Amino acid sequence: MQFYLATSFLFPRSLRFRLIALCFATTHLPLLAYIGWGAATGRIASAEFIILSLATMAGAAGALLGIGALLDPIHDRTATPRMAEEPERKRGAPALPEISDIISRLFSGVRRAAAMTQEQVDELNIAAHEDALTGIANRRGFLAQLDALPLARRRGCIAIIDLDHFEQVNGQLGHDAGDRLLADFATRLSSQTRRIDIVARWGGEEFAIFYQDAIEDEASWSLARIAERMRQEPVGAVDGQPITFSAGLCAWRGGPVTAAIDQADEALHRAKRSGRDQIRRAERPSASAYS
Repeated sequence: MQFYLATSFLFPRSLRFRLIALCFATTHLPLLAYIGWGAATGRIASAEFIILSLATMAGAAGALLGIGALLDPIHDRTATPRMAEEPERKRGAPALPEISDIISRLFSGVRRAAAMTQEQVDELNIAAHEDALTGIANRRGFLAQLDALPLARRRGCIAIIDLDHFEQVNGQLGHDAGDRLLADFATRLSSQTRRIDIVARWGGEEFAIFYQDAIEDEASWSLARIAERMRQEPVGAVDGQPITFSAGLCAWRGGPVTAAIDQADEALHRAKRSGRDQIRRAERPSASAYS
């Protein structure tokens, strides 16, 4: 009781809410630390989160039982005749709630906290796999979606795309204009690809597309159609010239995806060296890309 009175300026005056605050803070420290680490690194795993949440709930239950045992003597004291209570009440001490009510409210608080934490984890997972500027997948999200595909659907073409002379956009028009151009280009790519295709911002002014179940001719035709629209209806211009893009294309047949991405990236560099505003295919895809 002395501790209860001495710490009234730190915690809520109500014993019920004070116990909830203490329980929540102490039992959720590991879980909160894990969420903070996951937010900083983008490496939250669902299995680890579930295990840690269960462990947190078990710790909270243990804390509740301990608090109940500690408060039992106090509860017994409150059951004595009113004459024993009067000195305490005259000193302004608050009435103590029932132990069962405290435990019930604490368990309810733990359940609500667990539900809120799961929502936060879901939001963090989305943020870790989505590009904040364009709203499409980022590099991590692109690779995660490819990894999630069943083996039978890991067939198609991968394109790596780079906006030509993008540094001039930032230099002449400013970074805000550059950001708007990137967002508009992402919208253009998403609107001119199929639902089953995966579009992502690969990094900087580079983008990636996975054309699912498409041969190189089909993917090349799709990119050429987007390139022609970029010339006719540009998303931006520098010195009166429309912004164009270069692209590298490689088939992928279920082998290591990094091999196909490297081949597409090499084809992209050949397109840039050859004058930009063109699409090049991988010259010699690795055997593993077709396995």
